[in-house]
Amino acid sequence: MAPALITPFDLAIAACLILACALASQILALKTGRSIVIAALRMSVQLLLIGNVLLFVFGQTSLFLTFAVLAVILCAGTFEAGNRQTSRMTPRWHYGIAGASILFGAALATSMGFLTSLRPHPLFAARATIPMAGLIIGNVMNATSLTLNSLLTSVTRDRSAIEARILLGATRLKALEDPIRKALRTALIPTLNQMSAAGLVTLPGIMTGQLLAGMSPVAASRYQIVLMSLVIFGNLAGATLAAVLTCLHLTDERGRLRLERAR
Repeated sequence: MAPALITPFDLAIAACLILACALASQILALKTGRSIVIAALRMSVQLLLIGNVLLFVFGQTSLFLTFAVLAVILCAGTFEAGNRQTSRMTPRWHYGIAGASILFGAALATSMGFLTSLRPHPLFAARATIPMAGLIIGNVMNATSLTLNSLLTSVTRDRSAIEARILLGATRLKALEDPIRKALRTALIPTLNQMSAAGLVTLPGIMTGQLLAGMSPVAASRYQIVLMSLVIFGNLAGATLAAVLTCLHLTDERGRLRLERAR
């Protein structure tokens, strides 16, 4: 059974729900009404735009176009991942570490999936590569953002304790071991919650889409298991790289803590 097509009337109902949320925000004095409306408008424009772009790209057989779309997704993810922290490094390092970490985690997980269990044909076809890599990039982006936020906050707050460990002879990574572990645990919490609740509390988005498209529930569940395994693998890889690079940047070769490199 094919899913029902979304009509303009359906979209109008969705818009009314957004406006209702904005109105409720104003009534409750949450001061998020404007943000809700702007986010909804931004979402709508972005989705409609990417829908038309993908319609064109899917009709081509160009690897260049496929990787060009992924490059745009990566750049947007890098900006979002580096734009949510209270404490930041200089822009070159902050966005550089975020981008390198997202690229590393997403490329590792996507390649692992495509070369083993998923195996699209032809390899790296746009219809398979862009949705899959985009989904993993989005998840690694969240993990990287949470890692940077937690680590920078912890290092700034616990400066005295970290410097005491360094004075006692600890290497710079050993001195920052506790903040790194806390940052990685924080980065993995959303994914672990999603994995623990999958199938019991909620049906993940990819599985829901496949069920609506008519795929067998058993096949859809297997696909989702593989996908979630790739997501947590990419998240941990990207978050770990972000934590290590950040700690190396906030210390020097003599092991001194250099918080002037963060602001």
